[in-house]
Amino acid sequence: MYELFYSDRSAAKGTRAVLEEIGAEYKLIQTDITDHVPRAPELIALNPNGWVPVLVYEGGAMHEASAITVFLTDRHPEAGLAPTTSDPLRGPYLQWLVYMSNTLQMAYQLTYYPWRFCETPDHHAGAQARSCIRLREIWGMIDAAIGEREWMLGERFSAVDIHLHMLTTWLNPDRNHPTMDEFPNAARVAAKTAERPSVKKVFG
Repeated sequence: MYELFYSDRSAAKGTRAVLEEIGAEYKLIQTDITDHVPRAPELIALNPNGWVPVLVYEGGAMHEASAITVFLTDRHPEAGLAPTTSDPLRGPYLQWLVYMSNTLQMAYQLTYYPWRFCETPDHHAGAQARSCIRLREIWGMIDAAIGEREWMLGERFSAVDIHLHMLTTWLNPDRNHPTMDEFPNAARVAAKTAERPSVKKVFG
């Protein structure tokens, strides 16, 4: 059985949806990730950054949502959530997972955690404004990359689509974020992903 350090306000929701897709047994460890609040010692022992998700498995533990996704989908190939290493789509699969975690999630952080990037509070508004610009740029690039394809990687559903859907749920009009109406291709993939039983269970 896997254990997942988890919060509904984090990328751990995507990890949980992957666990549901592969049909693995897992236990959620609800975790307070409120900024400026001390983290649980159990979490810090596994991830000194104090962030979730953290996946515990027999023999070890790991953090970073995209890395966990690659680990789980390779460990459970029967679920068909990832191209094999010999598949030409393996490269784009890894590329988009990293792009979403390193580039897209970072743009969201500028909105929700501007103090992580600015020395003084008077710069927070500027960081948040820049976040909205970057989110529009990045979602536009993703939308163009999808084009007319059924899924992010083409004709096959993959764990990348779970991450895409998750990150659409982070858009907030109250923060002046763009809406998915501006990105119809990405919105189409996200809507189809949202209909999967695993995703419905996790995201409601």
